[in-house]
Order: sequence, then C-alpha cells, then structure tokens
Amino acid sequence: MLSEFLHYGHTYNNLIFCVLRMLSIFKTFFWLGWISFGGPAAHIGYFRKTFVEKMKWIDDNEYAQIVALSQFLPGPGSSQVGFALGYKRGGLLGACAAFLGFTLPSILIMIGLALLSSQVMDTSAFQNVVHGLKLLAVVVVADAAWGMYKNFCKNTLSVSLCLLTAIALLIMPSIMMQIAVLVFAAIVGTLFLQSEKSLSNGANSSPFKPNLVPLILFIGLLLGLPFAAHLAPELGLFNDFYQAGSLVFGGGHVVLPLLQNIVGDQLSQDAFLTGYAAAQAVPGPMFTFATYIGYELLPNNPITGALIATAAVFLPGFLLLLAVLKNWQQLAQKPKVAGALTGVNAAVVGLLAAALYQPVFISAVLQPLDIALVLVGFYLMKQLKLPIIWMVAFFMLAGFATGLV
Repeated sequence: MLSEFLHYGHTYNNLIFCVLRMLSIFKTFFWLGWISFGGPAAHIGYFRKTFVEKMKWIDDNEYAQIVALSQFLPGPGSSQVGFALGYKRGGLLGACAAFLGFTLPSILIMIGLALLSSQVMDTSAFQNVVHGLKLLAVVVVADAAWGMYKNFCKNTLSVSLCLLTAIALLIMPSIMMQIAVLVFAAIVGTLFLQSEKSLSNGANSSPFKPNLVPLILFIGLLLGLPFAAHLAPELGLFNDFYQAGSLVFGGGHVVLPLLQNIVGDQLSQDAFLTGYAAAQAVPGPMFTFATYIGYELLPNNPITGALIATAAVFLPGFLLLLAVLKNWQQLAQKPKVAGALTGVNAAVVGLLAAALYQPVFISAVLQPLDIALVLVGFYLMKQLKLPIIWMVAFFMLAGFATGLV
C-alpha cells in the first residue's frame, strides 16, 4: 500500500513539474509573440537574445545549427526555430507550447483586424507606432548579426563566406540565391573547415536515422489530402493551406504568391492586400497571414476557418523539422557534416546581414531622425542594458511622437 501511494505521489509530482515547465515555455514565447516585430530576421534576433544570451537554454553554436536547418526546410523559418527551441526544452509538448505561445498573439490580432478591417490599419496613429517598432527591429537584427559574427567568423575563410553570402543576397535577393549560397558554404565547409574536434567526435558518432513517423505523416498528408478535399469545405481549406506550407522556402513573403493562387476570385484584391499588410504590421510570424485569409474564406464559420488555415500552413514545416531534429546532433558530429555546418553558420551571418538591409532597414529607416533613434536604441540596449519591455515602450512612443512632427 505504501509503495503504491509513493508511486502515485511520484507520478503526481512529475505531472505537476511537467505542467509547470510547459506553462513556463508558453509564457516565455507568449511574451515574445507580442513584441517580436520586424519579420523572421528580427525574430531570430529576439530568440537569440532571450534563449542564448539571457536564459542560456542553448549555446550559440547549437542555435546557429537550428537557424541553418530552418533555412533548408520548407515552412516558416523563425517559427521553426522557436518550435525547435521549445522541443529542446520540453520535448514535443514543449515545442507545441512554444509554437502556441509565439503564434497566439498574432492569431488574435489578425482575427481582430479581420473583424475591424481597414478601420484600424489605416489610422495614422497605428502606422506611426508600427514604424517605431520597425526601428526596434533594426536594432535587434543588427545586434544579432554582430553577435553571431563574433562567434562564427573567426578565420579568413569563414569571414569570406559571410561576406560573399551578404553580397550575393544584396545583389540578387531571392530564395533560390539563398539556397545556392547556403549549399555553396556547406560544400566549402566540407572541404576546408573540418576541425580536429569534429574528426575525433566523428569516429564515435552513430549513423543518422530520421524520425520516420512525422516524415511519413508529412508525405501521407501531402499526397492524400487532395483526394479528400472535396468531402467538406473545411478539408478543402486545410488541403489548400497545407500544400502552400509544404512548398514555401524562405518565410512569409514567399507564401504570398502561393496563397494568392489559392484564393483566386474568392477574395477581393483589396481584402487580400489588406490582410498582407496587416501580417507585416503585427508581431509574430508572417504566416498568420493565413489566419486572415482563412477567416475570410469560411464566412459561415470564420473563426474555424482562421484556425484551420493557420494550423495547416504551419504543420508541414514542423513535421519535417521533427523528422530530423531529434537526431540532428548525431549527424552534426560527423566530420564532413560538422565542416559543412561551420561553413553554413558563417553564411547564416551573411544572410542575417543582408536581411538587416532588406527588408528590415529600408522599410524602417526613412529619414535622418530614424537613424538617430536607432543609435539611441543601441545605446539603451548595449550600454544601459535596458530590458526589452522598456525598449518596446520607448520605440512605440518614439514612433507615435515622430508622426506628430
């Protein structure tokens, strides 16, 4: 009897601990979901500052590997990074808590904007506040790029890969160029950047085995959903957005033409572009553009439509991430793979540097006063170590005030 009681007590304590950990993960990402303005590059900066520098969940090397992996897989890059961070902290439940926490604020805002339409987004006060938060994104992305540069560009070859990546993406910004420079960096790293440490670790590393369950589920849904799409409007909606999420490399901006083809004549051009503008203005992942469209495409049950579209567009990227993430470290220990990752890490810094200019800088810095506010932001963040909540408040007020000038 006593042993049975102790067993139940131990199980109960483990359950409480698990719930508390999930709530902690959710709370952290939920907070970030409200303040992460500026798109995927800014989100990567916010994540690095929170989980690498402040909370120390992982180190910079592992974080860069997750970022690099997210660049190779289809789906929402920054959301995949957040999903992976949650997985590292709390397994699959932690990953789901991280995704829900980070995405929920954006979902709520997009549904609210779908209700209010242009009544809010067209106001000058709203646009001015968003402009101020875009300036904060400049500070965050620049800080992340510099921090990662110091960690991953320590010799001539890695610096060269970083510079070549930035130049290539600034001259020809496209998803194909992004994939090309990452592949090139991986090849160079494989040939010239294998370290002695990776060589010694590689001798003992076990073979890489992907997680077959999410991989099979991804393929099964991709091939099977089109045959079931006609059975119900909800299934048709889920299929459309799942197919879009499976084909998107490069993040939220790339999903625009795919979703435009899906929508066709079901939604007016003005309504479509209003939703796209809203997705760029609100915090969190741009993939919640699907939330707005799903709301509009299922008028009899708009909230259900919004949730179905959101879940469907994110799901493919997460399934593919789960297929490789668990055993990613085994693969990363192999000497050639470790060298490839070293090259890719340097290229990711260049990618972030290019993103700092386009779209972050050019969409935020429009006048000399904006540069002045960015410089003040660097001073507040790096010298005075101002907490992010006060940084957000400062840039919101600054954006509102500059609109009055």
